[in-house]
Amino acid sequence: MNNLENKEIVKRFNEEVIEKGNYDAFLELMDKDFINRTAPPNANGADGMWNTFDTILRPAFPDLKVHIYDQLAEDDKVVTRKAITGTHTGKLLGIEPTGQEIKIDVIDIVRLKNGKYFEHWGINTLQTVLSTLQK
Repeated sequence: MNNLENKEIVKRFNEEVIEKGNYDAFLELMDKDFINRTAPPNANGADGMWNTFDTILRPAFPDLKVHIYDQLAEDDKVVTRKAITGTHTGKLLGIEPTGQEIKIDVIDIVRLKNGKYFEHWGINTLQTVLSTLQK
């Protein structure tokens, strides 16, 4: 795959999986040996990534949107600078709904193998958002 194709795969994941919750697309885009290098050891596989979006973020922010600002691709890796936004209308990690608009800034690095997510590294501002919601 070339750099443009790799960027399109990552865009598709962000739109169909994170934003829309399309489990079929998730299964199609994940390598069976996927590992999330920045997740806790008990949640670093594909199931852990799905759980983050499907049982933590989307229920708390039903209007969740992904805004991609930049993407850089080289060889088998794609770096994406993005934000996840939404309205806190559902419970989030024990925090009752506040009705606040949130923005989680994210930088992801995804390594693709045969057009599928194979490895992931990321940093985000979720902890900052949580501290804001708890005030």
